[in-house]
Amino acid sequence: MPFSSDIVIVGGAAMGSATAYFLKVQLGFAGTVTVVERDPTYAHSSTTLSAASIRQQFSTPENIRMSLFGLEIMRGLKERFGPGADIGFHEGGYLLLASEGGKAILEQNWQVQQAEGTAIELLGPEALSHEFPWLNVEGIAAGAYGRRGEGWFDAHSLLDLFRKAARDAGAVYVKDEVVGIDHRDGKAEAVRLKSGGRIACGTLVNAAGPQGGDVAALAGLALPVEPRKRSVFVVRCKTELPRMPLLVEPGGIYIRPEGDVYICGGAEDERGEKRADGDFEVDYSLFEEAVWPALATQVPALEELKLVRAWAGHYEYNTLDQNAVIGPHPSMPNFFFLNGFSGHGLQQAPAAGRAVAELITTGRFQTLDLSVFDYSRVIENRPVFELNVI
Repeated sequence: MPFSSDIVIVGGAAMGSATAYFLKVQLGFAGTVTVVERDPTYAHSSTTLSAASIRQQFSTPENIRMSLFGLEIMRGLKERFGPGADIGFHEGGYLLLASEGGKAILEQNWQVQQAEGTAIELLGPEALSHEFPWLNVEGIAAGAYGRRGEGWFDAHSLLDLFRKAARDAGAVYVKDEVVGIDHRDGKAEAVRLKSGGRIACGTLVNAAGPQGGDVAALAGLALPVEPRKRSVFVVRCKTELPRMPLLVEPGGIYIRPEGDVYICGGAEDERGEKRADGDFEVDYSLFEEAVWPALATQVPALEELKLVRAWAGHYEYNTLDQNAVIGPHPSMPNFFFLNGFSGHGLQQAPAAGRAVAELITTGRFQTLDLSVFDYSRVIENRPVFELNVI
């Protein structure tokens, strides 16, 4: 184990591994990069327990741009990682539905997406019925459909590609947990490990996912990020639903195909929600009371669905505005945040990792200006709200 490293990254899932990849491979950083990951099996990682999908249907232009870069990565895997690179990317699309009350916001978001060059189409009820005959459009005023560029993929495979390439380029992965951060005079100096070890660092990157707020606190810094539980249900339907995209009904409940089954969720009520430390128990009441009824209303064939299995994972939930915090702390400029993506982090990990790698090596954003997500808004209590959180 190295006792010092030019850059220490806390967290080796999608965010941390993408950062290590862009540092060592894309930017050719010649110094040492050490990634500390407490669970290299990623059994409880937000990356591997997510619904593993990508979309451009956001309300914030920078979120759209990050996901467009993620799409570029997914479409160019073989050129970047080799001829065997495959993450099972299925461009099945997203379909976000709105009632009359939500139509104006859907249209407003669509205008932003159009300006960013996405392939999102705005469809009325008649067009929706023609496109998806199995869909009940009663009470639906409009739908935004990503015919291209949106879909789902295998999270493990994407993570493995970034991690292997980073390691091959010289990044060192350490199985351990950061339990302390030594800092003095506005500088992070070292991380202390659960095993008793200590790694001195020139730069520290917080890519700790749902534990991002806890890691920041070790350095005496405030970060409004905490773990929130999300249950995902796997169901089977007797009736074929041809060309089903990832469908989001007006209340925010979603469903998408996964081979010969479907995965669904999205019924959690964020009001009064608490931290989910260590809680990975599936909340089956959400399925019975909210998910199933909503889906059966929107897609009548789903009235006869059968629950096959379920799992629960954690969002790295930003309580300020459910958006990312990217970049250095103003009073500790060698401490970099890569946190708070609130459910859309996996698809944005390539762009966010590249951005932090650029900041570290050049002192500025080179390809995408993501300054809208900098830490100053936390200090100033100036939220940048994302209206399309799923």
